[in-house]
Amino acid sequence: MRSQEPSRAPLGPEARGRVTRGNRKTVLVVVHTAASGRRLLEAVQLVQPDPRVQVLFTLAEDAYGDGEAEFMAGLGGVPLPWRRAVGEPFDLAVADGHGPVHELRAPLLVLGHGAHGAHGAHGAHGAHGAHGAHGAHGTYGTHGDGSGRFAPRAPGRRVACGHGAYGPDAQRLLRDGAVVPDAIVLPHRADLGRLARECPQALPVAEVAGDPVYDRLAISVPDRELYRRALDVRPRQKLVAVGCAPGPESLSAAADLMSRLVRQLPASEYRVVALLHPGVWSAYGSWRVRAWLADSQRRGLQVVQPKDDWLGVLVAADFVVGDHGPAALYGAALGLPVLLAGSPPEHAVPGTPLGELAEIASRINRHQPLAVQLARAAAARGPEQRRRVTNMLTSAPGRFHRNLRRLMYRLMNLRQPACIPVATPVPMPFLTPYYGG
Repeated sequence: MRSQEPSRAPLGPEARGRVTRGNRKTVLVVVHTAASGRRLLEAVQLVQPDPRVQVLFTLAEDAYGDGEAEFMAGLGGVPLPWRRAVGEPFDLAVADGHGPVHELRAPLLVLGHGAHGAHGAHGAHGAHGAHGAHGAHGTYGTHGDGSGRFAPRAPGRRVACGHGAYGPDAQRLLRDGAVVPDAIVLPHRADLGRLARECPQALPVAEVAGDPVYDRLAISVPDRELYRRALDVRPRQKLVAVGCAPGPESLSAAADLMSRLVRQLPASEYRVVALLHPGVWSAYGSWRVRAWLADSQRRGLQVVQPKDDWLGVLVAADFVVGDHGPAALYGAALGLPVLLAGSPPEHAVPGTPLGELAEIASRINRHQPLAVQLARAAAARGPEQRRRVTNMLTSAPGRFHRNLRRLMYRLMNLRQPACIPVATPVPMPFLTPYYGG
């Protein structure tokens, strides 16, 4: 998807006769990693059914080698080389904020990481999802050339918005004193406070929309038994989801934990499923991941593959065990008992979702049987846990999709369709059988 590659994207004068419908608006989706690409699809699906809108994809020039090429290949979207993307005007560009997005000739909508994409929370990271931007229209012409189309922003240093190291700070949101994004989307009101402290110039283009992953999980829970059936969980079995987020030694720590789980928990009573963040697969490589987990898989561990969505496993789960990552955070928001391994990360500070999780979740004791600890965590959980974590994850539960679509159409200067967008259930989980020796 590099600049020298030919493009089949129907753009410019040569596209006449190749396009079967007269598209009025074009939206560019900028993919940096497979994980960010999946998040951005949440936005794309809100405009995809509209015959007035054409969606194009590009792989960012500085993509991280995090499975994005495979993601793009399986997407089936119209590919556009980056060098061509920065030379064409668009009605809207949607990105996670990384890389040279200032070069794009379009209103820029930034969707940050959030709990699903990384493992932090608003006080220490950006957002998962999207939010509107009440000031977006006020800044619509900031980078314009007076023609109604956007001129390219001057080249220069990177800009980004996201979680942790990619947080919404002034260095990444500003260029030459001007705010780069035309809309910054945040999941929680608390993010506005951090943005005001670190980059007050960007506050007018930020708005809270909520968390799409939480919304989708919440509407999936009533069909929990269907998700359990899809995983072939027997009526009396307990499903233990084991999360592993990116980080130093994350795979070795998770592999040790998974080994202890499958050794200590009777297979007749428990199913153990590993949920590895895409960043883990890309950092270690699929061969190494499978090699480290092979012994546990022979003992019954099942692993969600990087191309498959793991959220359905969370809907079906009875427990979540693992590090301070998105699986534990969303599991707690669903009211599941959570057992945490390791020390809290430095960004798990009070007033953030991870800080709340670290305060209320039980910690794994290596000297006690895991079955006993799971039972104790189940007995200790209550509705207060779910409420506290959920209140930290999103300020607009159930409203992410309508908030984001309203913003996207506002930036495109296009009237919204009459239907009201709603969250869709997460996909039914699929587990590949283990055929190793």
